[in-house]
Amino acid sequence: MTTASSPRASVRALEAIRSDFPALARREGRHPVAYFDGPGGTQVPRAVGDAMTDYLYEHNANTHWVYPTSVETDALLAQARDTFADFFNASAADVSFGNNMTTIAFHLARGLARGWAPGDEIVVTELDHHANVAPWRAIAKDRGLVVRSVRLNTTTFRSEPDDFARLIGPRTRLVAVGAASNALGTITDVAAVCALARAAGALSFVDAVHFAPHGLIDVAQIGCDFLACSSYKFYGPHAGILYGRADAIQRLDVPKLDPAPSDAPERMETGTQNHEGIVGAAAAVDYLASLAGGDGSRRERLELAFHALHERGAALVARLWDGLSAIDGVSLYGPEPGTPRTPTISFTVRGRTTDDVARALVARGLYASNGDFYAATVSERLGRGLDGFVRAGAACYTSDEEVDRLVSGVGEIAAR
Repeated sequence: MTTASSPRASVRALEAIRSDFPALARREGRHPVAYFDGPGGTQVPRAVGDAMTDYLYEHNANTHWVYPTSVETDALLAQARDTFADFFNASAADVSFGNNMTTIAFHLARGLARGWAPGDEIVVTELDHHANVAPWRAIAKDRGLVVRSVRLNTTTFRSEPDDFARLIGPRTRLVAVGAASNALGTITDVAAVCALARAAGALSFVDAVHFAPHGLIDVAQIGCDFLACSSYKFYGPHAGILYGRADAIQRLDVPKLDPAPSDAPERMETGTQNHEGIVGAAAAVDYLASLAGGDGSRRERLELAFHALHERGAALVARLWDGLSAIDGVSLYGPEPGTPRTPTISFTVRGRTTDDVARALVARGLYASNGDFYAATVSERLGRGLDGFVRAGAACYTSDEEVDRLVSGVGEIAAR
């Protein structure tokens, strides 16, 4: 996966990018709204909304019939598979769509488990969003499987490689691992984890939901069998996307209607899909590619754009970390800047609940999420329970001025 900066990488100026997002015109009283809630869902550029509107107004139909709008819908969905093939560095035959990553994971888990026997093992991690834990625990309960969990190192805020090596063994059938923690920003070396799984004869599933906005996915480099993400985390609508090796999907015993397509990738897609959402998700990928400008293939432009966005994000997270860490009573959670991480920071303010802090920030035009973010085990292991953390994430439209406003606002709250 691509996370490093490149001397050739550049993207459009920040103000030009910000002008693409209508939501940035919103105000909270006298304050312009600064959206730090990107880890829970980013804002959407006009290009994505326009693509969805054009589909609904000009091409809306169901698939696989002979009249023009149905043919057009088929073509747009095929184009979306091609787009995400470039996004993943995969083949269009490996790309399928679903409601969201959670729904996809439950569906995939049911199909996989039909081929496993009681006593077979699944490895998950304490660092993950529960969408990459609960589906595997559910099928384990139903089919007598064993779930082994890699512990969170509460000092490094990482899952340690030795723990994966210790838990992956001859009975392991699947390793489910997150590429990045939505609560702490930790980036995991999923290529190394997938290599361990492969060496043991196990399959691998990567939750790339939090990673996808910040680093370009490369399934060939990762070596995973399955990977899922959701486009609403990278400037698109609420839609889920699955990379699954076509040969693995073809063998998968997924529950499906008999008349439905039997070949990969469509055999993963139950019922009529969210066509406008799929079109919008593909438009979000094209928007990201457009930030690099210039010539080159879509994949090449994505590589340039993600290099530059990673560099910007690293500078923003360092600025935010340094500012918050200087405030008395503020505690930060997650790896320090300069280590593999996304531009997402979780923090607490002594003597204040996270609800209190988030509400106080709203009055200053600062939108940040709070709670455990479905990474409930992370919150529990770090002693935060249901109150969790306040979480601030930088996106492609985040400015230095907004980061400084957040630091100032948290400072005022902490001093009260």
